[in-house]
Amino acid sequence: MKVLLKKIKRTNKIALIIYILSICLFIASYMYFFASIFKLEGIETFIRISLLVLFGIWFIIYFLFGLSTLVTRKIKKFLSLTILNLFLFIILFVASVIIHRIYGKLELLTNKEYTLYTTNLIALKETELNPNSKIGMISNNEDVEGYILANTLKNKENLSQEVEYFDDYYTMLNALYSKEIAAAFVSSNYVILFSSEEVYEDIGEETKVLYEYSEQMKSKTISNTNKKLTEPFTVLLMGVDSEKNGLNANAAFNGDTLMLITFNPQTLNATMLSIPRDTYVPIACNNNRYHKINSSAAYGTECVINTIKNLIDVEIDYYAKINFRGVMDLVDAVGGIDVDVEQPDYQVYVKRYGEGKLCESNHVRDITHPVCMDTGMQHLNGEQALAYARNRHGFLQSDLARNRHQQQIVEALAKKLLSINSFGEFEKLLDAIGKNIATNLSTTQILSFYQTLKSMLMQSLKGNDFINIQKAYLEVYSLPVMVGGLRLSALGYHENSLKKIQEAMNVNLGLKEEEMIKTFSYDYNEEYASPIIGKGITGGNKETTVPNLIGSTVKYAEDWANNNGIALEKSFRCSDGIPGIIGDQSVSIGTYIKSISSITIYINQVCDTSKPKEPDNSGNTTDNNTNNDSNSIESIPGGPNDTNSPSDKNDEQDNPPKNDKDESDINIPGGPTNDLEN
Repeated sequence: MKVLLKKIKRTNKIALIIYILSICLFIASYMYFFASIFKLEGIETFIRISLLVLFGIWFIIYFLFGLSTLVTRKIKKFLSLTILNLFLFIILFVASVIIHRIYGKLELLTNKEYTLYTTNLIALKETELNPNSKIGMISNNEDVEGYILANTLKNKENLSQEVEYFDDYYTMLNALYSKEIAAAFVSSNYVILFSSEEVYEDIGEETKVLYEYSEQMKSKTISNTNKKLTEPFTVLLMGVDSEKNGLNANAAFNGDTLMLITFNPQTLNATMLSIPRDTYVPIACNNNRYHKINSSAAYGTECVINTIKNLIDVEIDYYAKINFRGVMDLVDAVGGIDVDVEQPDYQVYVKRYGEGKLCESNHVRDITHPVCMDTGMQHLNGEQALAYARNRHGFLQSDLARNRHQQQIVEALAKKLLSINSFGEFEKLLDAIGKNIATNLSTTQILSFYQTLKSMLMQSLKGNDFINIQKAYLEVYSLPVMVGGLRLSALGYHENSLKKIQEAMNVNLGLKEEEMIKTFSYDYNEEYASPIIGKGITGGNKETTVPNLIGSTVKYAEDWANNNGIALEKSFRCSDGIPGIIGDQSVSIGTYIKSISSITIYINQVCDTSKPKEPDNSGNTTDNNTNNDSNSIESIPGGPNDTNSPSDKNDEQDNPPKNDKDESDINIPGGPTNDLEN
């Protein structure tokens, strides 16, 4: 050792300094690389370990041979080894920086720990708040913006007005518009949340914000599994049609885009179901009260997930909440996507823009400068893709057509992701994703998808479809309902269609054996198209609403109540109407039957005006001498055999709802109504 130290002291001092520096740099870069590469859990473990071993062996070689050439004064060999060592140092350092940058961007995507919640107290523009006014608040004490922050704002501003509580936002807004209350606490996103309903389409112009309060709060933890993405899984995509780029993970959103996907990494098979926004279902976080499924989004992400889980009866492992404004960035990041653009149905739309054209408002909803594209297979940029994903006004099926468009966009984006061939494109994509997507996937779980992506890429290189996407379609029918005095154009769903979709998803998840198809017919003159799961399948119990009992007999009302398990209360009223016939009912026509347990009918009777009258329990006067036995009432027209029976009035068609407006009233970009996007 002493001899070696003496030889080292006699070496070239500059060469010795270079040697020591190169050793230190390599050790630092190796440790940095070691820490970086072990973050990539699940990605080519053998290759990662092999690289660490090889770079470790090189360090030993350089340490020994570099020192040997240094003490023997073989400067040329020493310089060659040192240059190679510096080159490997640069590779290690650059690779480590890239890994850290990618991992950091993925962490931004998954670690949205806090959310900025905001509540607004709004009123109609002509309304002035005074001490005698009533203000509305949601009764659900878990609603962050409608109850928790609303109470904070009320105390902060010392609002002394009486508070009236409501079970849902639509009932509260109806009370606001009918001036039963002067103001209401709602989410700051209320315009986006409610303007899709025709009665509230101008809510932004018709209301004003009296007070506003924001608070950064810890995001609610939405439970997920420890499942890796190498196992079959489900993911719920929720579209947020925001006015701005960026997105808060748990803030209320409009919920008009709900897409449930199952994926099996072993078979590379996926099922994709778009759930119509107007589907009438129990809302999980609102005591399972029935409402349109998109209303669940007003209560946050967790409420949407639980509501859909209860409807489909399939466990939802993961979610991704996507800001549709970010679709522009995503599509542009991959260089555009190829989509078969659908031809609009409405002739007034076609006449305005020409055959083979589809137009929609631009990304800021400016209808004076619409975004137009040709129909058929087209290469769309980000602005066009967003316009197509939003478009519904040119189609008879409206929202169902928009669901199809959004499925096309998702499918095209998934296929285009494999075409990324540079780190710059990949980093640009991660930036777009990080700003516009929130998910409960952990960074480790995202990285575990690497093996599946590799299998998909291998299929693509072989010329095969890298993924088989089975589209599902839930058959629905019109189910107009009354909620808080507001008539909503809701949809019921056919149970048999839903069962077929559930079955296909369970098969894809490996939870159920697929039934063998024993017969198959094929016409070689027609191009084969994969069947859409659930489409064309009807049947099962149909949902119904409260019929118009006014003008019917008591016997008919009794039969209807018994058949639907509803308690029937009877009350008698003095009336000029036909005696013994129902003159009024306590529950509005069109109210969803499952949302009520009892109903009161008010029966006409003739009162003897020569005798004193006493008020009955409904506030009307009754004759004490009148016989109240409903069984003695004569049966008259209006009963179940009458052609005008309420059972006929309430019968709905087994078809998706169609726009019943005259074509001249259709809202199209730049059209006469100037009302494009709801």
